[in-house]
Amino acid sequence: MNQSNHDVAPGTLLDLMIERPAVGGRMIARHAGRIILVLGAIPGERVRARVERSRRDMSLASVEEVIAADKDRRPTSGETSCGGNVFAHIAYPRQLSLKREIVADAFARIGRLSLPEGMAIAPSPERGYRLRARLYVAGTRLGFLHRGSHRPCDAAGTGQLTAETGEVLDRLQRVLALQAAGIGIRAVDLAESIAGDQRAAHLWLDRGRPASAETLSSLGAVRGITGVSASVRRADPPRHVSGDPVVAEPWSTMLPSWPRLPESALCRRPAAFFQGNRFLLASLIERVLAELTAGPVVDLYAGVGVFALAAAASGADDVTAVEDDPISADDLAANARAAGGRVRVVRRTVERYLRASQRASSGIWIVDPPRTGLSRDARGRIASAGPPRLVYVSCDVATLARDLRALGDAGYTLRRLDGFDLFPNTAHIELVATLER
Repeated sequence: MNQSNHDVAPGTLLDLMIERPAVGGRMIARHAGRIILVLGAIPGERVRARVERSRRDMSLASVEEVIAADKDRRPTSGETSCGGNVFAHIAYPRQLSLKREIVADAFARIGRLSLPEGMAIAPSPERGYRLRARLYVAGTRLGFLHRGSHRPCDAAGTGQLTAETGEVLDRLQRVLALQAAGIGIRAVDLAESIAGDQRAAHLWLDRGRPASAETLSSLGAVRGITGVSASVRRADPPRHVSGDPVVAEPWSTMLPSWPRLPESALCRRPAAFFQGNRFLLASLIERVLAELTAGPVVDLYAGVGVFALAAAASGADDVTAVEDDPISADDLAANARAAGGRVRVVRRTVERYLRASQRASSGIWIVDPPRTGLSRDARGRIASAGPPRLVYVSCDVATLARDLRALGDAGYTLRRLDGFDLFPNTAHIELVATLER
């Protein structure tokens, strides 16, 4: 029976039984044969939810009242609609269980794969874990975004940032309020060291009305920030505002138990790509390094070079790092030079590199693509090159499942899969897959 438009119109209240988790943080329920994706629920609960918007085949809703609560529901300190807090109402062990369900479902439905036996998810402390964050500006407000909107929510309230960083955000907020007449800032990228003794910021300026010199000067003087830069586009050379807008991380801090490390620090700017969890960074790097074999190492989507440089320090004598993002590639090149030039840096897209490369396919290839995963061209060329071992680091389970299916069709076998909960209280999970052929 088809549900009428009236019954699922925005604002409609529905009594729902919650079935299972969906990719993205919502939970699946059904109403008159229609799928309802519900925010703020737990599988097994009965809730009353208000419809936010409807599409032809499904509706989105948020919990207004919990009629029958699950035993794993807990109080929250922040808004569950905030992008960093959508699982905060769920006890942490249950969060890990739900994430495993999400991975298993995506692998079965998209990848036609079963989870490898013994697949585990490494847990993380829930508070103060973030090393980098993007905060959005709306008027004089600064914060994360409510899910599915452009409205900022309280970032400090999610607990992802350290208490010290929360205090810095309060100071930034006060400066923005004083400069309301001409802020001209779209977003702020914030990066801090593992020890919390460095905290750099990059300001993304409005194209039409960039922030005034007075506003930039005021933000650059905020106590607790060690350096500030600014630009309009990623391709633009950053404008220096104050201090040293770079985080220099000692390798001994990132990998305290690793026997062979570069003597130089790993430098990164706030807008460069870098793994964001201070508690699991070492475990993630060690998981990748454990797959090293004799022969060359190719690191695709290398970011600032954490995997490539660690591989070179571990004894790999033929390491290539490929990165085309202008900010990350600049940091990668600087880090490679500081480490003695043992890593060959290629500044081009992965697709262009693969089209031009005549390298032998021995050794190990590492891929750490963005959420969109590998392009069809990249998948095909990796399969044609045929490295015997491929380590795939993914922040999106759906695109990973899609890519593993395509690589499986090309002859690769999934040998190992591990999860790292880099983003507690969110629906995201980092996965590391090892493939061989």
